[in-house]
Amino acid sequence: MDPKNNLITMKEEKNNYGTFEWSDKTINCINGCKNDCLYCYAKCMAIRFKRNTPDNWKNEEVRKDTLTKPVPHYKGTVMFPSTHDITVEHLTESMTMLDNILKSGNKLLVVSKPNMECIQRICETFTDYKDKILFRFTIGSTDSQVLKFWEPNAPSFEERLECLALAFRMGYQTSVSGEPLLDRNVDDLISKLSPFITDTIWIGKPNLLLSRTRMNGHGDVETIAKCKELLSWITDPDFLQDLYDKYNDNPMIRWKDTTSQDFSKLLK
Repeated sequence: MDPKNNLITMKEEKNNYGTFEWSDKTINCINGCKNDCLYCYAKCMAIRFKRNTPDNWKNEEVRKDTLTKPVPHYKGTVMFPSTHDITVEHLTESMTMLDNILKSGNKLLVVSKPNMECIQRICETFTDYKDKILFRFTIGSTDSQVLKFWEPNAPSFEERLECLALAFRMGYQTSVSGEPLLDRNVDDLISKLSPFITDTIWIGKPNLLLSRTRMNGHGDVETIAKCKELLSWITDPDFLQDLYDKYNDNPMIRWKDTTSQDFSKLLK
């Protein structure tokens, strides 16, 4: 089958984007997120609709009403969380939410910039649900300094890799989100992660990077320059062509919606 036609056919059949590329239902139990990522869409939306402020977003607030509600059984995959992370400070609450989701028989996608204490606790607690759980860890670079700039309070690359290896070795289903890619070293990223993947590695560019970063309170000269630098190479046709040629036939690699659109334009 012609790879170009295959890519477009897949895109037409799956007319989903964002979290709906991964799940049918998203659940959260916290407002705000300690990670305080510069490009965060959830923070941007909360600020835009005046539900939070740039300075307060990192101060997590538990939604106690969500924890006490029974979770129904949903058709398809439930993603937890989607607008915050699983952090040590509120691990107890996240564990309660995970238990509520799983005991209703749901298929669960756990998405996180993973912390070892949190992932170890989850893996040790929910061993009876291994067939229902898929971990998807967000890792956009192998350089911890790069991660520190864009995701200031999230774990290092080394810790995230250890979490991935732990979940893999304990027999859980594992995958990675490389969205957004934060540097050009995609080959290094894939080669270091792939030994611990049972499912997929998703590759994608940042969405609305400049506007979201500014909305999130990071409109300083240095940050905007970093944004423009990132955008200059991640939208470069030569970079995209090379990425496509290397990995489109790799069954482990999946392209997030916006990146698929770029490939479709590139291959016309």
